[in-house]
Amino acid sequence: MAIRDILKMGNPILRLPAEPLTPPFGDDIYQLVEDMRDSLEAVGGVGLAAPQIGVSKSLVIFEVPAERVEMEEGDMAESVPSTVLINPKIEPLSDETELGWEGCLSVPGMRGLVPRHTHIRYSGLGLNGKDISVEARGFHARVVQHECDHLFGILYPERMTDMRYLMYESEVQAFMEDLREKSEPAEEEA
Repeated sequence: MAIRDILKMGNPILRLPAEPLTPPFGDDIYQLVEDMRDSLEAVGGVGLAAPQIGVSKSLVIFEVPAERVEMEEGDMAESVPSTVLINPKIEPLSDETELGWEGCLSVPGMRGLVPRHTHIRYSGLGLNGKDISVEARGFHARVVQHECDHLFGILYPERMTDMRYLMYESEVQAFMEDLREKSEPAEEEA
C-alpha cells in the first residue's frame, strides 16, 4: 500500500487514452487499486482514475459518501460504497443534462460548471472480473462520468460550455451569493 502523487493538468499521461485490462487480474492490479484507495483517502476525494497516478489503465474507483448525497426529486438519493470499475462504458438514459460544479484532483484549487447527463447506465468489470451494470442519477452519475473521462484523456474544463464559470474554489461561494442576490426580486418601494 502506498500513497501516490496525483498528476496535474499538463502531464502528458493525462492526455492518453487508457489501455483496457483483461481478466483474470493479477496482483499488480490489486496493488494498483490499493494504492488508488490510499491516494484518494489521503486527499479526501470521491473518485480517482488510474491515469491520475501515472498508470494508463482503464480503471477507476469512486464512492458517493452519505454526507455528499443531496435530495433529488423528493427522494433521498443513496450513497454508494467504494467501487472499482474496470473498462467502463457509459450509456446516457436521458437526453437531459444539468450544469453542476466540479473539481478535480488533477486541477487543484479550481471549480467549474460542467454539463453532465442526469441519468446514465455504466457497465464494466469489477475487480473480481464479473460484469457490473448500474443505473445512476444525480451526483452518482456525475462522479462516474467525470472519472471515466480521465480514461479518454479528458479533464473537466474541456467539457465546460462557458469558461467564465471556471474559477478558484475560494471564489465559488462569493460568486454563488452574488448570483442569488441578483436573482432575488427587488423589494417594491412603498
